[in-house]
Amino acid sequence: MKSFSAIRHIFGFQLQDALRSRWLTLHTLVYLCISEGLLLSTGFADKTLVSLINVVLFLVPLIALVFGVIHQYNNRDYTVWMLTQPVERRHLFSGLFLGLTVPMMASFGLGLGLPFLWHGGLAGGQMLRLATLVGLGSVLILVGTGVATILSIRFSDRVKGIGLVLIFWMGFALLFDGLVLLGVSAFAQWPVEKALLGAMLLNPIDLARLILLQTFDAAAMLGYTGAVFTRFFGSAMGLILATGALVLWAVTPTWSALRLFNRQDF
Repeated sequence: MKSFSAIRHIFGFQLQDALRSRWLTLHTLVYLCISEGLLLSTGFADKTLVSLINVVLFLVPLIALVFGVIHQYNNRDYTVWMLTQPVERRHLFSGLFLGLTVPMMASFGLGLGLPFLWHGGLAGGQMLRLATLVGLGSVLILVGTGVATILSIRFSDRVKGIGLVLIFWMGFALLFDGLVLLGVSAFAQWPVEKALLGAMLLNPIDLARLILLQTFDAAAMLGYTGAVFTRFFGSAMGLILATGALVLWAVTPTWSALRLFNRQDF
């Protein structure tokens, strides 16, 4: 009970600080403007939802990584001060991490969903697709903030930390599929499907893409790795395995950041 009280106190302070700051409003407005602009330009909820796939896959992890690492560096003095208080490190970490991720996920969901509400709502299938977009975007926020937290703890140099999160994003969002295609071309005479499946599990953005495009029934947009994945396992098995791997991706960076936080001498 005492541990819960400590986490709640730290989380509450972080939440109040976020609500007073401009970053949370800006974060909400970014997705609000994108969602509203797509609805006004296309005029159809279905087209807007499909267009939002790229927002979730590319923009969400980028913002989570960059803002996450900047926030951690800006919050360093508060963290050091709290470490002098009678609070266990794991409780401090939990409160700080929740105080970062929960407002980000909430503002993302509001920014993405509000335009659909004031333009007349969504049908049943469209509501499921929007919920999938928000859910997967929230998972990618967890992944991004977890990785950003690891890098901000590991490297005290702010410039190096920001540079590394940008490299991480470029590698997973832009370069990964290109390297896969090069590997396929180089080993075209060998059965490479299993290796590709293993490689795909190492990329949270590809996993989210697979789930989204299966939910949206757009298999033609899956790309080479996603197409191999669904062909090998079948759509149901592919969806289950991709979801499990993505959950693991959400948990592992956070757990690793907690272990590093517990050992770090600030």
